[in-house]
Amino acid sequence: MSRKSEPGAAEFLPKASTLPKLRAAATGCRGCELFQSATQTVFGVGPTHAQIMFVGEQPGHKEDLQGLPFVGPAGRIFDRALQESGIERATTYVTNAVKHFKWEPRGKKRIHKRPTNYEVAACRPWLDAELRAVQPRALMCLGATAAQALLGKAFRVTHERGRAVESALAPVVMATIHPSALLRAPTAEDRAREYALFVEDLRALLRAVSKQR
Repeated sequence: MSRKSEPGAAEFLPKASTLPKLRAAATGCRGCELFQSATQTVFGVGPTHAQIMFVGEQPGHKEDLQGLPFVGPAGRIFDRALQESGIERATTYVTNAVKHFKWEPRGKKRIHKRPTNYEVAACRPWLDAELRAVQPRALMCLGATAAQALLGKAFRVTHERGRAVESALAPVVMATIHPSALLRAPTAEDRAREYALFVEDLRALLRAVSKQR
């Protein structure tokens, strides 16, 4: 499929943009070529009108197989950090900027490959529809792909992490590293330090949400 024939996700959105209808419609999305090598669409999960919405980059291998976001190794770190920060995952909405797993083969393994700007843009209508349906009080971008997709190409997570930024997307908008970055830390000491910073970013988000009540 050539890019000229790829419509982007917009034409696959249903007229009624409730989360159940969006999720059902997304299973048939052919807005870019990523659907061709993915097992299934991995849409966001969580309650309608969740106070906090998390946006990551894209599904990984485990997510692609299970059809749920953040259920792999990075998801386990994410769950532990949420618990330590005082955020209940069941009360949040968790999704990704791209809804299909992009990968390349390495032996028998499927290795994550970063989505292009074009692929992120093609999938953006789903993310915008999720934001409209949920209307969160707080939005946390996990990693550079999500942050730059929503906050602009000039946004740098390393400079702005854990700080509220001005945005029309939600009353509170922040960014931090993607939990998968913790898996790539070179030493146990580095992992422990970065994990502590990640938890503190989540606590900062929770404090900011509390001030909105």
